[in-house]
Amino acid sequence: MATASTHSSPPGGDEFVSGVPDFAAHACAATRAAALACEPWVGRGDPKAADAAATEAMRTVLGGAPGIGTVVIGEGEKDDAPMLFNGERLGTGTGSEFDIAVDPLECTNLCAQGLPEAIATIAVAEAGTLMSPGPAFYMDKLVVPPAARGAIDMTQPPEANLESVARALDKRVDQLRAVVLDKPRHEDLIARLHAAGVRVTAPTDGDVGGALAALLPGGDADLLIGIGGTPEGIMTACAVAALGGGMQGRLAPQGEDEARAVAEAGLDTDRIYEVEELVTGDALFVATGISGGQLLRRPWREGGEAMTESIVIGAGSVRRIAEAARQGNEQGG
Repeated sequence: MATASTHSSPPGGDEFVSGVPDFAAHACAATRAAALACEPWVGRGDPKAADAAATEAMRTVLGGAPGIGTVVIGEGEKDDAPMLFNGERLGTGTGSEFDIAVDPLECTNLCAQGLPEAIATIAVAEAGTLMSPGPAFYMDKLVVPPAARGAIDMTQPPEANLESVARALDKRVDQLRAVVLDKPRHEDLIARLHAAGVRVTAPTDGDVGGALAALLPGGDADLLIGIGGTPEGIMTACAVAALGGGMQGRLAPQGEDEARAVAEAGLDTDRIYEVEELVTGDALFVATGISGGQLLRRPWREGGEAMTESIVIGAGSVRRIAEAARQGNEQGG
């Protein structure tokens, strides 16, 4: 099992993902470009314009990356966007092949409202190693830190999982902190968590950030639970696998059309996926801050240069990178 460490060193890629040159460097460049392109739209009330700016910038960078990248799961179909859709191929066309899971603007509405926690995200992995959920846009997820990796079972009710996670973390249930998206579909779940004495953080968006709060050393949550997007689920799985955390997922269609498409694709909505089934090879997760928040700073200017803060997770390592427009400057996280 991987053990997380946080440190500072150049964002090269060979130590993270075998066979893909400059993997981390190009992933960082993609999220950074998306963040800088999107930042002027923070607080302007136009989520579609913000999403389009982030998507176009990320796609441009990925188009020049060495190799052949295939978008296994993106936001194109879910958000009716014209770019970074499932099956799209990017890169120079020569060199190693690799998989991509992407959300150029995670927390679109928060960005438009000028609220914190909007980030640009991407996960890249060896070719053929990321699960392709096809037409499934939503996934039920349960994410815990490494110490509780073997303590989760989505076939059991939430209360049973709370008890087992609490034992694994050497806590009482009423000491647990959970992240659940504030959605109508979660009203009963949140009520049950409160009834068990759990402290619940309920953001309107951002289950990637919520998962990282449970996964990262020093995070302010013990678990993420509930239904969110499948792109976010696959990207989260890459971070979980890299750091040795625990995760289970189950496809959870949220409308008749989606349910019909999932059934026609032969996908089983009762199947519980372990993290090792969501990502079966080496992978890397990268996020760059857009609107600021607890996880990452928003872009800022320093000495006349545009600066960004990113987090890079791969091979048991967590890196925080403060990068200028022309030269990188790293800070240990």
